[in-house]
Amino acid sequence: MWLQEPEEKKLLKQTKGYWGARKNILTVAKHVFEKGLTYAYKGRKLKKRNMRGLWIQRINAGVREHGMSYSEFMGKVHAKNLGLNRKVLADLAMNQPEAFKAIIASVK
Repeated sequence: MWLQEPEEKKLLKQTKGYWGARKNILTVAKHVFEKGLTYAYKGRKLKKRNMRGLWIQRINAGVREHGMSYSEFMGKVHAKNLGLNRKVLADLAMNQPEAFKAIIASVK
């Protein structure tokens, strides 16, 4: 019987659950696994991009309720040096509208 090297065993263990030859034929599994790692790398970058877009949409929706545009609001936030990033502002706009309203009032 043919014995697998520890690296080959590890690779086939990581491709467990893949469909067809992708899980049990070493060369195919190796190519698929490496391709999956590149997608995972790209996915981590895309996740950051998508979250920033979501934060901008949430801030924009919260600011429009108070008669400002997103760009006008962010320009004033940076001019006042409030030190709040988009993630925090989006969270406030969505979950704590009173606090967000106070920030808008302080910026105006």
